[in-house]
Amino acid sequence: MADKNERRLFGRQRRANVDVPRDRRYTVKVNAEEDAQLRARAVVAGVTVSRLMFESAMNAHIETDTSRQEVIAEFFAVRRLMANVANNVNQLAKYSNTESVFPQDAEAIVAEYRAIVPRLSDALDRLAES
Repeated sequence: MADKNERRLFGRQRRANVDVPRDRRYTVKVNAEEDAQLRARAVVAGVTVSRLMFESAMNAHIETDTSRQEVIAEFFAVRRLMANVANNVNQLAKYSNTESVFPQDAEAIVAEYRAIVPRLSDALDRLAES
């Protein structure tokens, strides 16, 4: 009983009352392992499971598997485009070697490409590891 009174002193368990009634309800089914994980996280956060789920869902910085997969797909698309650019740079190099002339505009493109490739690769590796 003293434990409940301490909770009230140091933090609210329930959400604050509002003028507009909360009349919508969502049901989420979980298995025993997922239930244990949710309860453990709720205990650590000092809230109920439903409060934990609500706050987690309302968090603007939430990352779902779907959004993560979309980001990874976009990274791979950019990487493919960069491979196409690399092919064009190789064609420019071949032209330059045969004609002994390298277009000045192409030099800037090559420098930009060389700066971007390692950054893209590192970002993709970090994303894949997380």
